[in-house]
Amino acid sequence: MDQSRIVNQQDIKELIRQDKIFARIYEQYGAPPGWSREPGFVSLSKIILEQQVSLESAKAHFEKLNGYMAAFSPENILRLTDEEMRACQISRQKAKYLRALSEAIIGEELDLMRLSGFNEPEIRAQLTSIKGIGHWTTDIYLMFCLQAKDIFPIGDIAVVNTVRELWGAAGPRGSAGAMTSEEILLLAEKWKPLRSLAAYFCWHYYLRSRNRV
Repeated sequence: MDQSRIVNQQDIKELIRQDKIFARIYEQYGAPPGWSREPGFVSLSKIILEQQVSLESAKAHFEKLNGYMAAFSPENILRLTDEEMRACQISRQKAKYLRALSEAIIGEELDLMRLSGFNEPEIRAQLTSIKGIGHWTTDIYLMFCLQAKDIFPIGDIAVVNTVRELWGAAGPRGSAGAMTSEEILLLAEKWKPLRSLAAYFCWHYYLRSRNRV
């Protein structure tokens, strides 16, 4: 997989040339940050904890869990009891997901350090075979950890809400009705092969327009 950075000036120029709404975001807020995370178990565990909760809550839960163990590793995750997980504010469901990931790594069913050598469909198949890892989690790992350049995370509420706010208001529906997921995916086809950068612009707008870091 090509791991060149998602946010670079050449691609920004191309995307804002293609779509005037990206140009407007760029004029108002500048380029999005070059968000990235180190590939591996810790980052994927954090993304699992971020499922369906705020980033602030997920960070607090991770820090509590991380502080409880000598090292954040698959082996140490599997040593924790249900009671210890609950004491670290990890829900029963997410405890199952972290254990499933840990077992897959220890059992050598999944080698996160080798994923960059595969293409996107192969990576997606490997990750989604693990209980608790769906397409949103895979999308975020691909984008942030592997810097995959053409991913559109349709399961991300902030991205979807931004598209509905900016493109929906400019489209034929106007304010009469929200864009459907199918309509958003069809729109995103126009941003290939820079859909990850498009999503970064959406996150950037979402955060900056709400005065969030």
